[in-house]
Amino acid sequence: QVQLVESGGGLVQAGGSLGLSCAGSKSIFLFNAMGWYRQAPGKQRELVADIRSGGSTNYADFAKGRFTISRDNAKNTVYLQMNSLKPEDTAVYYCYARTVVSTYWGQGMQVTVSS
Repeated sequence: QVQLVESGGGLVQAGGSLGLSCAGSKSIFLFNAMGWYRQAPGKQRELVADIRSGGSTNYADFAKGRFTISRDNAKNTVYLQMNSLKPEDTAVYYCYARTVVSTYWGQGMQVTVSS
């Protein structure tokens, strides 16, 4: 069983920054990809960014230039640094990890950006 433990969400003013962390209970190399989705009230869950096993990264258009995903292989941890936050970034952010056969999810963290 894979567990993903998230930390770092909270309340920030528009233009501010937040860093999210997601620590996995198993080696990061077991996963094809790890990353973050988010879900705002009344909206579908959407990809924010992910990082592949080979180290390549992928960002949603809204995240490009503002968010940075990275990982620490030794700590089995993926990070999401979010800068220049906007009120529309308000959502529950979910860490995920994907293998060939399964996708695992963190519990979700609220990120609220006040205007």
